[in-house]
Amino acid sequence: MKREPVRTTTGSGPPEAETWLSPGVGSVGAASFCSDAGHEITTAILPTLLTSTLHATPGVLGVVEGVSDALTGLAKLAGGPLADVPERRARLATGGYLGTALATGAIGLAATVWQVGVLRALAWASRGLRSPARDALLASLAPPRAYGRAFGLERAGDNLGAVAGPLLAALLVSLLGVRGALYCAALPGLLAAVAITVAGREAHRALSAPRAGARTRVDLRRLRRTGLFRVLVPVALFELGNVAVTLLILRATQLLHQPGRSLAAATSLAVLVYAAHNAFAALVSLAGGRWIDRGGPRSAFVVGALAYTAAYALFAVPWHGWPPLLLAFVLAGTGIGLIETAESTIVARTVGDESRGSGFGLLGLVQSLGALASSAAVGLLWSRQGAAAGFGYAALLTGASATVMWGVNRARFRAAPTV
Repeated sequence: MKREPVRTTTGSGPPEAETWLSPGVGSVGAASFCSDAGHEITTAILPTLLTSTLHATPGVLGVVEGVSDALTGLAKLAGGPLADVPERRARLATGGYLGTALATGAIGLAATVWQVGVLRALAWASRGLRSPARDALLASLAPPRAYGRAFGLERAGDNLGAVAGPLLAALLVSLLGVRGALYCAALPGLLAAVAITVAGREAHRALSAPRAGARTRVDLRRLRRTGLFRVLVPVALFELGNVAVTLLILRATQLLHQPGRSLAAATSLAVLVYAAHNAFAALVSLAGGRWIDRGGPRSAFVVGALAYTAAYALFAVPWHGWPPLLLAFVLAGTGIGLIETAESTIVARTVGDESRGSGFGLLGLVQSLGALASSAAVGLLWSRQGAAAGFGYAALLTGASATVMWGVNRARFRAAPTV
């Protein structure tokens, strides 16, 4: 059996003594921060653009987000086996970041709902194509003992970008208007492409030899033998209840739009409250990564899913003050900080480097198809039977996923494969 290329480390000590926070790992985190800051500007403004400027319904918003997320999943599945080849990872990631940046900024030019949908889908497809390459790149740069911390740092960068994005959106809307703010969303994404290129160079230097004979399609049999399918069952259940954040922003905006508070003021307040969601997600990602490295990802996933259940229960209630909505966003931020870090660590620990791109691609497909179903279901239930029905559905599914994950044997997540 052919041996995998040996990943080298910097310094003179043994691998276990080397720091996990290398320039390459830091560059991946920086890329996530910059890219998310860019497309979160659009995410924060999109509900207002669609429902107020273009006069769409919450159901249309849910379908647009769900379809975009589904295309993200298909792109992740397609990009997964391509990312199994280490030499391709940097090029795929760079191209994906560029595509996301340009399509996101172009939404400012859209004059109809279908144009918004097409551009959002293109941006999210580019995002999906890059994700397996970025995650496989990160797993090749970090030591297995620190996968939780490395993915926690990447998720923290992503979520801090999601703090900066809404804050920038609130500022840019006040200065430039909705469309002017959307045009500016492309600039941080271009910086992300530069940062991921640095990470790619670090990973290339760590390769002792190129790999030949790589596949260009997902080898499902090989992934099944790793046991990945079984541990993805609770992940799939969670994603079926994981609602697009644009629906949460819309819910907050509608509740805050009361006599004495204009729609613009309600939108700005909802965006600021959403920024707290992302700030907590960043903090929890960092702390959760260390927790996962010590105790495994199962318990972190369960706690994250239960936090989401509580958050959706709060969103189902018609609060008109900002404190309960702030609590709901904080709980959701806590949940996503734990869940995303745990999911990435599960794949990195379960699948070896020779199929890791495909593993992350399959995870992305599960996440995105779940998002399609959940966003469309919640949006349609909301439009027909009220918000309580939609968010009650989401709470039921996320709570069930916690129960199923707790039943998974903890030993499945203990041993990290060497690369």
